[in-house]
Amino acid sequence: MRFRHPDGTTVHLAYCTNVHPAETLDGVRAQLRDHCEPVRRRLGRDRLGIGLWLAKEAARTLVNDPSALRALRAELDHRGLEVVTLNGFPYEGFGAEEVKYRVYQPDWTHPERLAHTTDLARLLAALLPEDVTHGSVSTLPIAWRTPYATDPAAAATARKALTALAQRLDALAELTGKSVTIGLEPEPGCTVETTADAIAPLTAVGHDRIGVCVDTCHLATSFEDPDTALDALHTAGIPVAKAQLSAALHAEHPHLPEVREALAAFAEPRFLHQTRTLTAAGLRGTDDLDEALAGVSLPDSTPWRSHFHVPLHAPPAPPLTSTLPVLERVLTRLVGGPVPLTRHLEVETYTWQALPAELRPRTRAQLADGIAAELTLARDLLTDLGLKELP
Repeated sequence: MRFRHPDGTTVHLAYCTNVHPAETLDGVRAQLRDHCEPVRRRLGRDRLGIGLWLAKEAARTLVNDPSALRALRAELDHRGLEVVTLNGFPYEGFGAEEVKYRVYQPDWTHPERLAHTTDLARLLAALLPEDVTHGSVSTLPIAWRTPYATDPAAAATARKALTALAQRLDALAELTGKSVTIGLEPEPGCTVETTADAIAPLTAVGHDRIGVCVDTCHLATSFEDPDTALDALHTAGIPVAKAQLSAALHAEHPHLPEVREALAAFAEPRFLHQTRTLTAAGLRGTDDLDEALAGVSLPDSTPWRSHFHVPLHAPPAPPLTSTLPVLERVLTRLVGGPVPLTRHLEVETYTWQALPAELRPRTRAQLADGIAAELTLARDLLTDLGLKELP
């Protein structure tokens, strides 16, 4: 979906296909047929943007077989789909029964991460619509905090890899005329947990093709103030490559038994649900929601937020809620001003099948209905900010 900002810039809205994980190219093509095109039809649109997730195997197949890449581009066109952004955070195994800490490997200290991200940038340059010259790829925020923090060589290794990536992106732009920007995606528990944490390593790299992907669930979970966060990035000259529109789980009174019972329904074995609370002494947290509920390590006299991407249009029932208001504040800053701070917006609720059983979609049709409802909400927020939806 495309929108015209009042300054004339085209802003793209997509939804991320990591909600339909597939490891192979055949699986990706099945996603387009079984999920993405039905969502487009529900929205009554001739064209729908998707934030494509390409796992290692699918990406390598496309890199090694130019005819397969051409066929994928043709299929996107045939199904009324377009790609201006890729989700390069998960490397493989995102559809596994247990993902948890595995999603952070390989990190930016391993050559596989540089190679994969380079592949994604090259593929995106070939998949961009003819009338679009700029693409974006979100990626791991360098590494999970351990063992990175205890390795004296880790920071230099990651910086060297990101610098090499920037040089490759320059060469790609010169060769293809397509500019691809990479966004580190701050996430609780990682060495870059917040947007503030991103400033030092990105300043060290010092390249305008390497910036930040602002995930509004992650930002809210870490209790970052949107204005402070975005002002600091602007002051440091760090671009917002893309924004992922997502909402975290919020519990206002976590000390109450009924609130803990409600939270327990969201503690599940597949994904990591980092949980945070902001106290007078600062931010406190656990790596997972069940850890927060089981122990006394997390103070419960202040609200909790958990890294669980809840559907944008359907916040959990009381006594819980979502951080949708944080998303709205971020979106206002990103595209509600005189010029947009990013051109790429991506709805990223990948946890539909991790929701409590009674809230999960049971059919493809129900899932398509839910994704279409999220995109409708995002579209309405954009038009309320003065953007005009384009055909």
